[in-house]
Amino acid sequence: MNTYTIQEINDILGGEIVGSITQKITAPEQLETATETEISFIGNKKYEKYWETSKACAAVVNQDIGIEPGNNRAFIKVKNADLAMSQVLNLFAPSPPVFHVDIHPTAVIDDSVSLGNGVKIGANCYVGPNVVIGENVTIYPNVTILDECTIGKHTIIWSGTVIRERCHIGMYCILHPNCTIGADGFGFRPCPEKGLVKIPQIGNVILGNGVEIGANSCVDRGKFSSTVLGDGCKIDNLVQIGHNSKLGKFCIMAGNSGLAGSVTLGNGVIIGGSASIKDHTSIGDGAIVGAGSGVACDIEAGKTVLGYPAIDARDALKQWAILKRLVRDSNK
Repeated sequence: MNTYTIQEINDILGGEIVGSITQKITAPEQLETATETEISFIGNKKYEKYWETSKACAAVVNQDIGIEPGNNRAFIKVKNADLAMSQVLNLFAPSPPVFHVDIHPTAVIDDSVSLGNGVKIGANCYVGPNVVIGENVTIYPNVTILDECTIGKHTIIWSGTVIRERCHIGMYCILHPNCTIGADGFGFRPCPEKGLVKIPQIGNVILGNGVEIGANSCVDRGKFSSTVLGDGCKIDNLVQIGHNSKLGKFCIMAGNSGLAGSVTLGNGVIIGGSASIKDHTSIGDGAIVGAGSGVACDIEAGKTVLGYPAIDARDALKQWAILKRLVRDSNK
């Protein structure tokens, strides 16, 4: 187990130490459950009240914190405690699962596959014809990568993931367990003779660099061309991205949200949990869709929307307040 002095941690964070402790720090932990040898975080003033009853010996805090650490306790003041927290967690992160051999003997790898230096492939993986895998890619057991895919360097693919044919994954991506890249888009049309006719989905999926796809999420292939996720997009667990959707850079989609087909997201769009976006709609740069909302029309850049159907957040809050008063008055 790694342990650090508070000075060693601050050397990495570049903050200001307030107070003093002598013990080494053994782990990070949340305020309510931290012990006397653990460090915690206060990223918002509303959590300052928990410091007095916490047993943590130290905390990473924002510079505007309104309390003092107290006797035999210390703060590390930084500009952004949330970002600093990620650095502390990296310090204490355990090692990833071990590969005893770089390429497991049970992996099935076509002779035409190109493997970069440092590639690791776990047990029972399948890698199909003409796949190109960049250097230092890690593929955990039971992953399937079908024909003519490309995987960029330093990407990590966790167990159970399926990457279907002709899809392209960028560098430094993370694909979490059981996600599916390149499944058929949901395309059917009524036919008098056959009921429903399946529309072939002949496109693919392109993930930019630094994209992260959560467990059990699905990115469907395009019907004509490509479903595209721009650099730095972060997709939570249980998310559905429909065929031919185009996401700009650094978009965020929280769990159980979904895009229907041919949705366009600008750069930096945030989609809250369980929100749903109608097909062929566009959401502008920096817009925010609140959790549980249903978007049925285009959203302007920078706008925040809420509700079902989604409207301007301020209007939605006013409507909810009016409804609350009506219910209250009717019960008098």
